[in-house]
Amino acid sequence: MSVVTRFAPSPTGFLHIGGARTALFNWLFARHHGGQFLLRIEDTDRARSTQAAVDAILDGLSWLGLTWDGDAVSQFGRKERHAEVAQRMLEAGKAYYCYASPAELEEMRAAQKAAGQPVRYDGRWRDRDPSDAPAGVPPVIRLKAPQEGETLLKDRVQGEVRVQNAQLDDLILLRADGTPTYLLAVVVDDHDMGVTHVVRGDDHLTNTFRQIQIYNAMGWDLPEFAHIPLIHGPDGAKLSKRHGALGVDAYRDMGYLPEAVRNYLLRLGWAHGDDEIISTEQAIAWFGLEGIGRSPSRFDFAKLESLNAHYLRQADDARLADLVVPRLAEAVGRPLAAAERDLLVRAMPGLKARARTLVDLADSARFYVATRPMVYDAKAGGLLDAGARAMLKDLAAVFAAEPEWTAAALEDRVRGFAESRGEKLGKVAQPLRAALSGSTVSPPIFEVAELLGREEALARIADAANGSPG
Repeated sequence: MSVVTRFAPSPTGFLHIGGARTALFNWLFARHHGGQFLLRIEDTDRARSTQAAVDAILDGLSWLGLTWDGDAVSQFGRKERHAEVAQRMLEAGKAYYCYASPAELEEMRAAQKAAGQPVRYDGRWRDRDPSDAPAGVPPVIRLKAPQEGETLLKDRVQGEVRVQNAQLDDLILLRADGTPTYLLAVVVDDHDMGVTHVVRGDDHLTNTFRQIQIYNAMGWDLPEFAHIPLIHGPDGAKLSKRHGALGVDAYRDMGYLPEAVRNYLLRLGWAHGDDEIISTEQAIAWFGLEGIGRSPSRFDFAKLESLNAHYLRQADDARLADLVVPRLAEAVGRPLAAAERDLLVRAMPGLKARARTLVDLADSARFYVATRPMVYDAKAGGLLDAGARAMLKDLAAVFAAEPEWTAAALEDRVRGFAESRGEKLGKVAQPLRAALSGSTVSPPIFEVAELLGREEALARIADAANGSPG
């Protein structure tokens, strides 16, 4: 059997981080088995579905690297097919017309609540002669669900789950205006698309029992189901915005790399021994539904940042430079020149070693593309007192005489300069750091001086020595 999975989001908002994990699990399962990963946009709720949300979903999946096979399918575009299936069930005696008005149904629910009974449709039109239908009332089509026995779900994550059929009422398949309900549309689409495995959140578990009844009424084979526990916040409560229940686009804006987010989401509810850092290639090779736990996982920003720091250190320097250039251009208020981008590539090994996100990386790289005179932070400004400025003036003359302008040569110059003055290296290096970077924290300062180049470095030292405002 060729494996076919699908991700079926509703385009009513951004691609939620929980939805992204569901998409990832489906994508990995399909890729592991050499099968297909399909995308279906469940846009039957026309009032809430927007093209902007569709675009955000497609963009989020693309950024994560979760490429789908074939074209994305619009569920709304298949409404005629859904209606056709409802009619087939009607003709086969598996469904029936229901003429109960909204007012009648509301009265029924109120009476059930008053009597302490479960609120569900009471089947008042189930066996009634259609000739009794009131004039001018458009009917809905309801499934004639089994009323005895039980519906069994053999779930790949939850195990065997059973529900008594008496607890399930006759669900609506087709509304009075002829549009299909979600429960019908999902079953028809999954069947027609050849979906073999439905991997989704366990908040769909109740829907699954109803959908199984539709499969059975049509005589269709069931796909395998795997219901994943939801993601909770660090405090064990349902994931909310304060925990990190944001769109995938927000994580991109916060400076996370897609491979780090993939790795983190993979470990939210799935395990492969004690492995924490798992490449995409390893994930595809190892992924199986048996690795999914039954307990909710907890979102932890600290772990995500730690993973992201790892992937930053492993990332290609040119790629990282391209990712921070737009952030830096916005920060300095101008486009960056090609030479500045090349400088960032060369500086990246020293920058990425300390960064946890692209935001950190851009912040720490900003001094490389800063326009003179430098703006010093409070600590750097405090270092550049009269004594430090006088020392920097002397150091500038020593630097200007250095023919090689390499980090090693400049470090030797500074060491000799410090010794000649009876000072420790740090007493010279820290004011130099403040002059060149505007901060007391930077990559190794002699590497910084080499990367800035003779002209720019000497100009920055001169600015600091002369007390230029910053």
